[in-house]
Amino acid sequence: MGKSPKEIFNVLGSNFHKKPTYYFFWTGILIYMLGFTISITPNPIYIICDLLRLIGILIFGFSAVQMVSYTFQNKYLKIIYTLYIVWLGITVFRGLKLEYVFIKDMLLNPFSGVFLYFAPLILLLPKSHLFYKAMFKALVLSGVLFFIFFLFSFSDLLNLDYALGRDTLEYYVKLFGLPSGFILFTYPYHKKRDNLMAFLVIIVIVLISTYRARRGLMFMSGSILIFTSFIFVLRNKAQFLTILFTLILGLFFAGYSYTLFATDTSVLFGKAKERLNEDTRSEVEAYFYADMQLKDWVIGRGMSGLVAAPVGIDPNEKHPGYREGVETDYLTIMLKGGAISLGLLLLIAIPAVIRGLFLSKNTLSKAAGFWILLWLISLYPSTVTSFTLNYILVWVSIGICYSDTIRLSSEKSVAQYFSRVYKRESKRMSELAP
Repeated sequence: MGKSPKEIFNVLGSNFHKKPTYYFFWTGILIYMLGFTISITPNPIYIICDLLRLIGILIFGFSAVQMVSYTFQNKYLKIIYTLYIVWLGITVFRGLKLEYVFIKDMLLNPFSGVFLYFAPLILLLPKSHLFYKAMFKALVLSGVLFFIFFLFSFSDLLNLDYALGRDTLEYYVKLFGLPSGFILFTYPYHKKRDNLMAFLVIIVIVLISTYRARRGLMFMSGSILIFTSFIFVLRNKAQFLTILFTLILGLFFAGYSYTLFATDTSVLFGKAKERLNEDTRSEVEAYFYADMQLKDWVIGRGMSGLVAAPVGIDPNEKHPGYREGVETDYLTIMLKGGAISLGLLLLIAIPAVIRGLFLSKNTLSKAAGFWILLWLISLYPSTVTSFTLNYILVWVSIGICYSDTIRLSSEKSVAQYFSRVYKRESKRMSELAP
């Protein structure tokens, strides 16, 4: 009883928005992220970087205001989400400072600024096929930008003695690289060219993060490949034994390669093996636990809250001996908004995963469920709550999983909206049919 294609995404008043609005929104976000990324390259012209980010804010902000609609299909989501948004507003208000430098940083920094608290508002934007089509084009362009910046900084990223290369890699991957994983999750709806590029982006991330021993990035990019294989199996159940045999061979080959090449002097695995058992978090987390009081655990310290971490103190830092957050991202969420913030967030995200993975009829919804799950399990090994496409996609995915209209639509109906490949294949099969 699948709905017709016209019924699927024409919900929440999306018919009243013009096509360019959706593209302006995603273009503004890319421009904002582009401005930040250029600012971390060698010898940037900061006024241009700041100008790009301000232009991006104006574009995606104006577009979002035109599209926003406080309408929900699910009453549970409406209640919990409303509480969460109110609490985020309180968290931001508690951390406000009327200082030029502070306001500038809050507006222009996607990793610790105010817009990461605005990312959940994506849920209020229309679930229109035009919105998702524009999003997919933005994700493809994001992969192209990753390769451009990767090639631009290639020598620095390969230089293990260049400490800033580690942070540069983290920014490139989280801003432009990882979102290609969503293209892989929804591969049936895209051209082979786009799927191939997304696959190459993730493979490059796996290799370079292994080379530089960035364990969080290794985990996330590897998980993307694993989840993609799960989605492939779900769509091709008849080929399960073939896929299983291929995976077993792949694991055997990976194990053999590791024993053969993972020596202390190995080009690819040497650094990763060296850091395999290295513990860089326990001391920081111990200071975190010692510094947090009961009130802090419950309500947090606000958007600009800091935590004591007298480890590797740099006198040039803004707050020597204190940190704006830690790599264990769920602790950072609690630092800012306490258990209330984390609890409300989990009350939204976990049911969304269940709905997307187990109570859906199409690949788009299952991909959304896997993307939220990837973010949830990445809260420990890395910082993934930021105003990046990676986190924005989490809230897009939550919207998909809570929409009965989208989630319960047939695969054929959803595919007809997105996939030219699907349409060509359907036409070819109909021509071959007797």
